[in-house]
Amino acid sequence: MLSLDREDILLAAHATDWRDALQQAADALVAGGRATVAYREGLLAREAQSSTYLGQGIAIPHGTPDSRDAVLSTGVRVLQFPDGVEWHDGNRVFLLVTIAAQSDEHLDILRALTRVLDRDGVSERLATASEPEQILAELGQEVKPARLDADTVLTGFPARDRDELVLAAAARLRQAGCVGDGFISAMLSAEPRALGQGIWLVQSDQDVLQAGLAVVTPEKSLETRHGRINALACLARVPSQGQHHRPLLERLLILLEDGGGDRLPGLSTAALLARLSGESATAQVVRVTLLNAHGLHARPAKQLVQAARDAGERHGVIPSLRLEEGGDGVVSAASLTKVLGLGARRGQALVFSAATEDQAKAEAALAMMVAAVQAGLGEAVEPLADQRPTAGTSVIESAGQTSDVEAPTADSVVPAVAASPGMAIAPCWVMRLPRFDYSARSDAGADNEVARLEVGIQEARLQLQALVNRAEGAEMAEILSMHEEMLGDPELFVAARESLEEGSSAEAAWWSAIDSAARAQENLADRLLAERAADLRDVGRRVLGVLTETPLPSAPETPHVLVTEDIGPSDVARLDTTRVRGLVTALGGATSHSAILARSLGIPAVVGAGQSVLAIADGTELIVDGERGRVSVAPSASRRARAEEAIAGREQRQAAAWESRMAPAMTRDGHHVEVVANLGNTAHAGDAVERGAEGVGLLRTEFVFMAHPQAPDLATQITQYGEALDALDGRPLVARTLDVGGDKPLSYWPLPREDNPFLGLRGIRLALTRPEVLETQVRALLTAAGSRPIRLMFPMVKDLAELRAARVIVDRVRDELDAAHEAEHGQPPQRDVQVGVMIEIPSAALTAASIAPEVDFFSVGTNDLTQYTLAIDRGHATLSAQADGLHPAVLRLIEMTVNAAHAHGAWVGVCGELASDDQAVGVLVGLGVDELSVSSRQIPLVKARVRELDLATAREQARVALIQPTSEDVRSALDTLLDHADTAQGTSLDTLNQESV
Repeated sequence: MLSLDREDILLAAHATDWRDALQQAADALVAGGRATVAYREGLLAREAQSSTYLGQGIAIPHGTPDSRDAVLSTGVRVLQFPDGVEWHDGNRVFLLVTIAAQSDEHLDILRALTRVLDRDGVSERLATASEPEQILAELGQEVKPARLDADTVLTGFPARDRDELVLAAAARLRQAGCVGDGFISAMLSAEPRALGQGIWLVQSDQDVLQAGLAVVTPEKSLETRHGRINALACLARVPSQGQHHRPLLERLLILLEDGGGDRLPGLSTAALLARLSGESATAQVVRVTLLNAHGLHARPAKQLVQAARDAGERHGVIPSLRLEEGGDGVVSAASLTKVLGLGARRGQALVFSAATEDQAKAEAALAMMVAAVQAGLGEAVEPLADQRPTAGTSVIESAGQTSDVEAPTADSVVPAVAASPGMAIAPCWVMRLPRFDYSARSDAGADNEVARLEVGIQEARLQLQALVNRAEGAEMAEILSMHEEMLGDPELFVAARESLEEGSSAEAAWWSAIDSAARAQENLADRLLAERAADLRDVGRRVLGVLTETPLPSAPETPHVLVTEDIGPSDVARLDTTRVRGLVTALGGATSHSAILARSLGIPAVVGAGQSVLAIADGTELIVDGERGRVSVAPSASRRARAEEAIAGREQRQAAAWESRMAPAMTRDGHHVEVVANLGNTAHAGDAVERGAEGVGLLRTEFVFMAHPQAPDLATQITQYGEALDALDGRPLVARTLDVGGDKPLSYWPLPREDNPFLGLRGIRLALTRPEVLETQVRALLTAAGSRPIRLMFPMVKDLAELRAARVIVDRVRDELDAAHEAEHGQPPQRDVQVGVMIEIPSAALTAASIAPEVDFFSVGTNDLTQYTLAIDRGHATLSAQADGLHPAVLRLIEMTVNAAHAHGAWVGVCGELASDDQAVGVLVGLGVDELSVSSRQIPLVKARVRELDLATAREQARVALIQPTSEDVRSALDTLLDHADTAQGTSLDTLNQESV
């Protein structure tokens, strides 16, 4: 709760920017014993998610759920900035109400502050206040909300005189906990006041614990010696709270506005509350229960307001809103501050009303509001406990329920998303998630269910620790460790505990918390984060298995292709790679953890194949093509024979490629193409060299920044980059400068929320907003390299202006380092430095001729270039298979880039997935690409593929590809070319991928 003293208010603060203001706020909380110094990171992380600017010059910074461990006790510090601070969303802040909260207390604070926003001139008064008491007067002390609800209203009371009505009203307030016996005594001598229309008011501040208003109506109008009585209101006032009771009086006066006092006797409690709330007696009304886990906080409130405005545009009436119980009366559903001010909680009833003579329009507008609330207002919602399935039913069904989906026909090919290269043939085993049978409700009590859940979570953590200990590879161990961390997330436990308090069983409460969190994650604009919802459910099922003693499904002992709806990292960790020949999932994208881990294990895999694969009968033979993203179901003998030939050829090719991996990639007619490695970490540079890499064509340097809680300093970066340069032993290193923002945020670099992060502040455009960060990175790279070959590459460059802005920094840093070296050694250093840009944005390819004179090289990032050119998110569940880099539009952009570069003496690399696509290698060489940068595992095979080509053939492949209308036509035409080549030259290894298997 917001409880302010003058000591909590710091006046006349000054800050250089909003980060400095947050630092001062965090320091104030630490000094007051409310939080540790780590809480500042939580404040920054919250701003990265969305701005905490509230309005009227007020911001309410608070931490994230992850930062609650840094909170020592709930508290508030208020900092006044008379000159104002420019907030990161463009607003100007004069007052920071900084919150350290151990649960969701900030929602209560938000509700209290929304009342402040309604006052004219409040921002000026807050900015110019010279005494803490002035701030206190504006913000007000947060107190218990004044009561006026079904517990303080009594209708149809059989009173015979006014005194009986007075005592009945006072008794309602005492029963509601608003007053003590002293208030009842005061009422015995109080003199009620007539307001008009038979409505009377009596009030007192004696022995008042909480402001409240009781309203009692008689069975029928009473005629007494004092006059007619239609209703008697009893007001309890708290002296220290000033005019806190005023809204109650305003609601009482509403009864007088339409002259309907005589109609009050006979109204039901609900009808009387509606009238007190300001709802018209002739309005159309609907009631709907709010299901959002955290009530009407900012995000769902904005959705509700938008729905109200849409209703106004479509039907000419904007609905009003009130809480069925509590609240401050009727508000416009189109006012965000008013809606937030209601402080609606999960489980409360929202009452929408529409006052218009056109009944049809009113009903249509109200139906829109009900639909919006029931749909969750942009959030995943769960039914209330009393709406859950009855005891004995299973809340979590098997994921493989496909009764309405037919299995693919025999010898058919199912398109999917290529996730892990390779090809496999084996009978399938469809892993259907187990059915967890449990009661939704528990009669054992919340404490017992809490204990059960704690034991279940602890057992699940022990299981995960065991999996971590025997995991194959650091990447898998890291992801499983992340799962273990998820189990310790206090936010999940708090959400589950709320359901436990409502009577849910441990199982039902836990899955409700997991599923709500997973659905919310699936709705995120950030594709990578959205795909991690599978991890949450994987964690959730593990605990359910413990609680219900349900064993996880057991795979057959014989070789098989695993088919499942989705697969979690712990499932992948249990896979026996000697038996699992391939992996097929109905859901997922190429960047999901299951796909990443399948690649790390070398298992051919496709994902996003659709629900039909779950209907395939166990034992049905499948061919999994992890390079083209296809699944052949019950293949014919001829199709199977071709696949077997392709697999055998691939194995031979892999063996031969490995033996010759250190030889350069030269075409048959002597044209050299560099084959280098894509690296996500400097630690893997040595492995890339061992696999035959001639250098590194893409070092994703953001790993250095993501591994630290704050921007890494110069020394740290020099050490990290030096590891890769040492392992390369003189081979060139292309280092992409920091590429974060948008879909890859840094916790210590908060950014405003963006509707489309892929088109937002990211890459070089973000780095240029913090030139000191880019300058430190450039200095570290040049220092670590010394005289060794280093290539600096800027990401997401859209045109020449951005290149020039970044190059100014490089040139200045290089001049400073050279001058320092010469001063120390008496001669300038011998540097091997090149500067280039990534071609990821179509505008960069289209203007490559203007950029090329000022760079040494281009590197085409075909993953982003493809999705931006085709307007297809490459992680999209249903469209990603169409995001093919062999689309002629993408190839034409690559051709333009190569021609522009070569005309000015620059070279061109390709560092996207297209560089390792077997069909694309010849096309890229034919287009004139000088370097292919691929994953380390692919280096030997790509080198071998280049050696099978001659330049004339490659150029013909490029020519044919460029004149095709679609990517499918490109691949078909290339297959035909290879067929003709085989016929003329005999069988070659190029036949490996001729057939669609």
